[in-house]
Amino acid sequence: MSLDYTSLLLAVGFSATCLSLTLFGMWLTARSEKFLLTWAISLLLVVGDIFAYDAYIDMPGRLLGIATLALLLLGFSAMLGAAYQFRTGASPVPRTVFGSIALAVALPPMALGYDGLGFMFENLFAALLLFATAFEYWKGRNEAPALTIGITALYSATATSFALCAMVLAWDGKLILGHAPSNWAEELSLIIVIASMTGIGALSLALNQGRLARHHRHNALTDPLTGLLNRRALFDMHGNAPVGAFTAVVVFDLDGFKAINDEFGHAAGDEVLRVFARELAGNLRPADVAARMGGEEFALVLKRTLPETVEATAEAIRAAFAACCIETETGPLTCTVSAGFAFGTKEGLSFDKVLSAADKALYAAKRGGRNRVTASAFRRAS
Repeated sequence: MSLDYTSLLLAVGFSATCLSLTLFGMWLTARSEKFLLTWAISLLLVVGDIFAYDAYIDMPGRLLGIATLALLLLGFSAMLGAAYQFRTGASPVPRTVFGSIALAVALPPMALGYDGLGFMFENLFAALLLFATAFEYWKGRNEAPALTIGITALYSATATSFALCAMVLAWDGKLILGHAPSNWAEELSLIIVIASMTGIGALSLALNQGRLARHHRHNALTDPLTGLLNRRALFDMHGNAPVGAFTAVVVFDLDGFKAINDEFGHAAGDEVLRVFARELAGNLRPADVAARMGGEEFALVLKRTLPETVEATAEAIRAAFAACCIETETGPLTCTVSAGFAFGTKEGLSFDKVLSAADKALYAAKRGGRNRVTASAFRRAS
């Protein structure tokens, strides 16, 4: 018994409509994820193509043929743009416009009445656009390998089904059909599209939810002003592990920061904090961790290091920051920083104790005249 082609076509349209509405709803709750809107629009174009194609099956005509071809290729071009936007965060327009160039090749034959050739080109370019979309996800597979590889496979399967449709039409060799293509490849393509769309939708939603969860966690653990880790993140990473003899904690505190806020304003104070954070981050090794503890206090954790290296690193940060001239609305200003550092022990000390020892060394630096680095009693690796 042959498959009901119209029912399959409507099933694709229904699936695409539901997925588009779901994506649009998600975009309304997460406006920063703009690719969701682009993807929703691309699916609406595909839905428009499905209705136009259904009408073309009943009443073949040149205008309906042009409409179905244009809507499908525009929809897949926008889908390519959405995939690029998801992967990079950049505008989808260049990829969408580039994909739409296919219209310049596929539309003229359809407009001139060579519908067989037009459908052949339509399926060929649809396959190329879907393969390009699959490749975008493949390039971004490091984000969530299992999900992105699954999406890549499903887009590739859909692209292959369109390529088969183009091959069957090319093999038939008819430039003028006078009706919608009807062959085993068309029915197989619809089945694959239904299955792939369901899978792509589920995997993509899971991928996006995972990204949002990581984004929220990143925000919860990051200081918004400086971009460094916050106190919570630092304690999540080191608070429960003993600090060994070759691990150091350095605590920095900007000198006279309250006076800066009072004299130059809080905007200038914020800029001072950002400048110091850049100096701090610029002196980190890959294994080092820097955090803003709150206010004008910062911490640095260095592993596999020696007292001489820690002192040299802290001194480099102190000197570089002291040399900075920060422009403000009321004029330039300079600021200094004091620091104290402490090491763990061979037996292992709690992070709190080492941090407390570094704090005491910092207070000693403040009492000693500020703008200096002071070591604690735990300065020697034992």
